[in-house]
Amino acid sequence: MATDDHAITVLFNHLKQAWTDNDAVAYGACFTEDSDYVSFDGTRAIGRGPMQHAHDQLFRGVLAGSALVGGIESIRYLGHDVAVVHGTASVRMPWRSAPPKRRLSRQTLVAVRTPEGWRFTALHNGRVRPIAIPAPDSVPSRLARGMGGLARALGIGGRVAAR
Repeated sequence: MATDDHAITVLFNHLKQAWTDNDAVAYGACFTEDSDYVSFDGTRAIGRGPMQHAHDQLFRGVLAGSALVGGIESIRYLGHDVAVVHGTASVRMPWRSAPPKRRLSRQTLVAVRTPEGWRFTALHNGRVRPIAIPAPDSVPSRLARGMGGLARALGIGGRVAAR
């Protein structure tokens, strides 16, 4: 697995370099043709083509001159040819020496072994914005339970059935 760890790390670094070079074609080459890409804002591109097109627009527009910085946190193999990769990255704009903390994102990527080597087949990117979970006896928790009880008493809302 050390060889695979190295290959996946090289792929992740290639992804960052392609972004930093603002090269949508090289960025897209890090992904399978049928990849699934979810951006930090929740938009989804299905297939390399739409994702690559969106990045071309970004690299020639609002993200022109930007760099992608970050690294891999973990690689977990689900089998011989599939790995879940967690990494962090930030977009550093050309007028900044370091990215602002609010731009830190965590990526969950699925890497697959292909005839051309490892490629990412899925990426989900989310901003790192931790919030504290209110304790069950806190005011927000008590208020939420009270509002739920009131809604049920009034016959509005209700529990959503699992699908």
